[in-house]
Amino acid sequence: MSVLPADLPHETLHVVKGRRSGLTISIAVHSTVLGPALGGCRVWNYDSWQEAVADSLRLAEGMTYKNAAAGLNRGGGKAVVYLPRGHQLTPTERYEVMLDLGDAVESLGGSYMTAEDVGTSAEDMSVVATRTVNVCGLPPAEGGVGEPSDATAAGVYAGLLATLERATGTRDVAGRRVTVLGLGHVGSIIAMRLASEGAVLTVTDVNPAKRALADAIGAAWVEPGDAHRVEGDLFVPAGVGGVLTDAVIDELRVKAVVGPANNQLAERAGAERLAARGILWAPDFVVNAGGVIFLSMMNEQTPSAEATRERVEAIGDTVARVFDVAAERGITTLEAADEIAMARLREPAHA
Repeated sequence: MSVLPADLPHETLHVVKGRRSGLTISIAVHSTVLGPALGGCRVWNYDSWQEAVADSLRLAEGMTYKNAAAGLNRGGGKAVVYLPRGHQLTPTERYEVMLDLGDAVESLGGSYMTAEDVGTSAEDMSVVATRTVNVCGLPPAEGGVGEPSDATAAGVYAGLLATLERATGTRDVAGRRVTVLGLGHVGSIIAMRLASEGAVLTVTDVNPAKRALADAIGAAWVEPGDAHRVEGDLFVPAGVGGVLTDAVIDELRVKAVVGPANNQLAERAGAERLAARGILWAPDFVVNAGGVIFLSMMNEQTPSAEATRERVEAIGDTVARVFDVAAERGITTLEAADEIAMARLREPAHA
């Protein structure tokens, strides 16, 4: 069914039970003001399908701001496949739900393009592509551009250097004390690069097997619940969202927070709490836009790898601009980033 409560600030909310898989799929399109919405599909465990739908709405809105701040002519959308707690997809279920996702995306008539996200892969997107053309990030062997993790990491690192410079006066990583929370694909890339450039590194992950990476790069290991208490220069959230709760913010012992995790603030007021403690925060939807920049620009009719790389690297400039606006206006970095995104949304590319 398609549902759209009158007070919902989204353009479309499409919730359907896949006819093959029997799994609930939610696709939220927050805005198409700048162009067709672009955002990945997340396969995740939730307490209820309603929680999954709420997550799709939250993530879709975040994609609107992310794409706008990144300078893309794309709106914001997100797909979420609901898995009950403890449920893991079998290979057959995964194949069937990707077909169902393709049908759901196709039913939206081109207003939303999907891609890989948490719990999905380029190979999954190749299945989706058998049911709709509104998908990107397919494997290179099938003519696609592959998964965007490397581009995400490159953009995060550009934002990290801009944050480090603003917080410490230098972009030199050597000797800086950095804690990375989460060693997934992007977090691992960031950690390895920091280590190679001489950072004094502390890392952690909910998966204890990741400790092997810590040993390999000479990083100290702490338990995930203690990572935010490590004294240093930068705290890098690279796992799940909502990590910056009031309690965590109050216990941080760093100059700045910057990282790839989405929706880092447990509450919007966390931006003010960070500022009150003198901790510089680089808004996540600006910092982690490298992946969506890569997917959008490399799927243009005449894609340019060089132009894409330059746009990803420019994330550092955007982060610096956010800091400038916040300082000049006496507002939080979140408010400054929102203003930059909203300025583009008020002046759409096709106007």
